[in-house]
Amino acid sequence: MSVDFNGAVVLVTGANGGLGQEWIRQSLERGATKIYATDLQQREWNDERIVSLVLDITDDASVTSAAQTALDTTIVINNAGVAFREPLLTTDDQTMRRVFDINFFGPVAVSKAFAPVLKNNGGGAILNVTSVLSWLVVPPVYSSAKAALWMATNALRIELLPQGTAVVSLHMGYTDTPMTKALNVRKNDPVDVVRAGLDGIANGAYEVLADKLSVQVKRALSEPVEVLYPQLTGSALRFDQQPHILAEQALA
Repeated sequence: MSVDFNGAVVLVTGANGGLGQEWIRQSLERGATKIYATDLQQREWNDERIVSLVLDITDDASVTSAAQTALDTTIVINNAGVAFREPLLTTDDQTMRRVFDINFFGPVAVSKAFAPVLKNNGGGAILNVTSVLSWLVVPPVYSSAKAALWMATNALRIELLPQGTAVVSLHMGYTDTPMTKALNVRKNDPVDVVRAGLDGIANGAYEVLADKLSVQVKRALSEPVEVLYPQLTGSALRFDQQPHILAEQALA
């Protein structure tokens, strides 16, 4: 199901971040008439088309309030997330739950809260930023949460089909935002990633693979598990090294 951006009202979570600002800029370029720029803190956008809205995606009351306020929303972009690079076995349960709250339960809660809003406005679309790491366990806790979001996105796509709501998952490798600042690897330009995601919404795509790395990893899912995890064959490659090597190969 394709969704027209001309006249659209778009809600973006995590809007104050690098990728969030790009979702806003390009949505307006495509003809959106209003953007709900949501984040933990309000900011001044100096554009009457942009409405700054406080939203904590891990707080049920905050999510409900946002859905009751932004009743004209036609497109939801679940962009908010948190990076976490620690191993599974040494991460305490409280921290692990926090990572899942932000990267999994939060986007699902926003999707559930806005589903009736989108239905009332003709169907619209939801885009979930799921990452290539929903298919590749690096780093383990973050990837586990993103994998759960990918599967939930598949479920939402089927469940919201009868009401005419398109549900899109966006997969990409390392992208040049503050979240990846410390990584010394080649990175995607946020402009390209957001363009691919918005094209996916406009063209009726179910999944958007925004770079060569995502294409490579998605293809490898049908191969023996050792293809994605060569350390299982005795390689000295560490979990935190593998995606860097794959990214260099895919983006070369």
